[in-house]
Amino acid sequence: MSEIVVTGLGATTPLGGNATETWESLTSGRSGVRALEFDWVEDMPSKIGATLAVEPSEVLPRIRLRRLDRSEQLALIASGEAWEDAGLGDDLNRERLSVVYGSGIGGVQTTLEQDDILEQKGPRRVSPFTVPMLMPNGPAAWVGLEYKALAGVHAPTSACATSAEAIAWAADIIRSGRADVAIAGGTEAVIAPLPYAGFTTMKAMSTRNDEPTKASRPWDRDRDGFVMGEGAGALILETREHAEARGARIYAVLGGSGMTSDGYDIVAPDPEGTGGGRAMRMAIEQAGIEASQVGHVNAHATSTPIGDMAEVKAVNSIIGDHVLLSSTKSMTGHLLGAAGAVESIASVLAIYNGLIPPTLNLDHPDEDLNLEVVTGEARKVDLEAVINNSFGFGGHNATLLFRKAQ
Repeated sequence: MSEIVVTGLGATTPLGGNATETWESLTSGRSGVRALEFDWVEDMPSKIGATLAVEPSEVLPRIRLRRLDRSEQLALIASGEAWEDAGLGDDLNRERLSVVYGSGIGGVQTTLEQDDILEQKGPRRVSPFTVPMLMPNGPAAWVGLEYKALAGVHAPTSACATSAEAIAWAADIIRSGRADVAIAGGTEAVIAPLPYAGFTTMKAMSTRNDEPTKASRPWDRDRDGFVMGEGAGALILETREHAEARGARIYAVLGGSGMTSDGYDIVAPDPEGTGGGRAMRMAIEQAGIEASQVGHVNAHATSTPIGDMAEVKAVNSIIGDHVLLSSTKSMTGHLLGAAGAVESIASVLAIYNGLIPPTLNLDHPDEDLNLEVVTGEARKVDLEAVINNSFGFGGHNATLLFRKAQ
């Protein structure tokens, strides 16, 4: 079976307007969490978030800003960078190009804005682009149209596991022979009153409003919830044969993936991490390696009291205690449906550069944390294999395993 390799990376995040800037911020340990300045924040218990470092208006033409939801704008920005980074050109056979690109929540900002217009000005003033802007497959559709992908455009929606699942499904499509190349990833832009109200009333978000950069603190005993972020990430996947035939740079091999479900609760993770553990085992087995070869886990670790330690239990039981953990969410906040893609980029670059970004704010480790977390500054490590975990409401578990390219 042909290997699936990663040849292109693209992102726009709270840490930078592209993948390179994001990586430089991650490895320098800079937080992207800020105090929010929107009027609606005053009524919210959580008044902080990780907004974009570069606004879409700085890089997209005005007509696209008017006709696309913010989540769709971010998807095109990230995918465009990944396309250019991979060196793909006009001669690519578009009947062998697929897109698998997701959003956990979709165009909620469009929904809220157009509902306000409907209530205040009537139905004739509602934008004719409303439905394409709010539909959850909108980002995938726009990316597919932009690059004329004819081998299928797909849009998984599985909460915070969305873009990790998108990458896994894209690899399966290539392995099945339906495509040679795929654009895979996810986007999310839901820093808006309704999602904030919903997440804060379930007490899932941090209220450390006076110290925004210290609010996301995975595995710290004083953690009090996640910090909402926005962003997008995209990876170009292709067969090794296709990549080598066109002389493409290979960042890493997508060696395996695992997707499972908890069957436990609609929002709470299985406290034993059983489902996440099975996803990790599946990824390791598909990659054909031993758990001892996994040197680093970019953990889901959102900074919630229950979820962080459930994942630690799973890592312990499946991989062992030799592995180095990190949580890039301590700097990016939680990018929801985009998290798996952006954290996959961090995982790929960790292998490619032999460097693990630090985790911020682990001042007082949870007493049950028995794994080593990279803190302080980025650590140089020659990595053979890295795992990226993503878990989502509904009990979705997705694990991606990246290997060093030979």
